[in-house]
Amino acid sequence: MIDVEQVRVDIRRLTLGDLSDIERIEQRVYPTPWSRSMFAGELAKPSSVCLGAFEEDGRLSGYLIVSRYVDAWHVMNVAVDDGRRRSGVASRLLDSFFELTAEDVHRGYTLEVRTSNKGAIALYESYGFEASGVRRGYYTDNREDALIMWKDPIRTREAADG
Repeated sequence: MIDVEQVRVDIRRLTLGDLSDIERIEQRVYPTPWSRSMFAGELAKPSSVCLGAFEEDGRLSGYLIVSRYVDAWHVMNVAVDDGRRRSGVASRLLDSFFELTAEDVHRGYTLEVRTSNKGAIALYESYGFEASGVRRGYYTDNREDALIMWKDPIRTREAADG
């Protein structure tokens, strides 16, 4: 796992006011970026958790978008700006998200990740995600397969004792 002490960012919920910064990162990071309206829709949903990692100067360096469903939290989008990759930003976002949802002992966690994205797969595995299937031709830009990953609900000591 990445040493998260090396990165100094403030994690907070994203707002509609962050859309331009989100778009800036999204367009640099992904070959088929989400649209502004897709982000606005997730930010407006009460069932979504949308977190941003903000530098000391207030600049957004990464974000995490997660939707809550009946039986799972679905990690929809994780992105870190080019200059901050591999510095622990994604780990800080995931740590904060798991802290927020630790009491939800009935929902697991799921996500899709490109089969070629070995760095992201290793990161997710370090958090307890395991491969549970493949979505063939999932990505529209090059028809690459997506690895479906799953993590069981977090069992806190209090929940296990209760």
